[in-house]
Amino acid sequence: MQIVIASGKGGTGKTTVASNLAFVLSQKQSITLCDCDVEEPNQEIFFPCDFKVQRVHVEVPLILEEQCVHCGSCGEFCRFGALTVLKDRVLFFPQLCHSCDGCFRVCPTDALKKQQIDVGELLLCNPSDTLSLIIGRLKEGDTRTTAVIRAVRDMIHTVPLVILDSPPGTACPFIETVDAVDLCVLVTESTPFGLHDLSVAVDVLSLLCIRSVVVINRSDGNDKIIEEYCSKHQLPILMRIPFDFKLLCAQNKGLLISQEDSDWFERFSLLGDQILTYSTGAL
Repeated sequence: MQIVIASGKGGTGKTTVASNLAFVLSQKQSITLCDCDVEEPNQEIFFPCDFKVQRVHVEVPLILEEQCVHCGSCGEFCRFGALTVLKDRVLFFPQLCHSCDGCFRVCPTDALKKQQIDVGELLLCNPSDTLSLIIGRLKEGDTRTTAVIRAVRDMIHTVPLVILDSPPGTACPFIETVDAVDLCVLVTESTPFGLHDLSVAVDVLSLLCIRSVVVINRSDGNDKIIEEYCSKHQLPILMRIPFDFKLLCAQNKGLLISQEDSDWFERFSLLGDQILTYSTGAL
């Protein structure tokens, strides 16, 4: 079972929800928490431990000029503009390459050779006997976020229960993270911006046929705009997290509020039970 904690925009509190939820669920069963926000991962703040590092590589073409006849087939095929064929040489732009292997298939003279390049790393550790942590981290200056996210997801095919902390927004990194999951928990705020980005995420998830539920963060008790939207689209609101100074202080210290406060432990425990119920389609 794979559950994604996501948000239509950054800064809504999805990492807060993901980390506390993972901690609470790990008290009852084994769970793996994956940080797929590979450009700015921060789960290690809440779960410090000694990480094992595993490099992430992708395959890109190396042009063998002595075999190349400059026919232009590879450049015509590449929809991302990574290859440009001139009359006397081929220009390759590695940051644009999506490692689709199409250029290797269309080259008539086998003038392309595969080479591996480093795009990031995975940080692996076990904060407890029942909690495993996988953090994806993109190499500084690189843009191939989906390759690192894919590497994270490749490690969890046989894991019974997984929580994925998604990148913010609804672009390619989000799509790569939510692909074929059982449930998406959307964390939002009761603001016009929060509503807009929530609606975009709901539309995307609907196209992907992925069930979603909502958590309202920084609630000031006036959540009408989110409540009306969720009611209209039949989205269950499973939890409201108030704009609480105690919660903010715990986060700023790198602490889990569910670990520090028994009341919050119970609240996240209830949230976990509801999420597991919805993810199995029981409701």
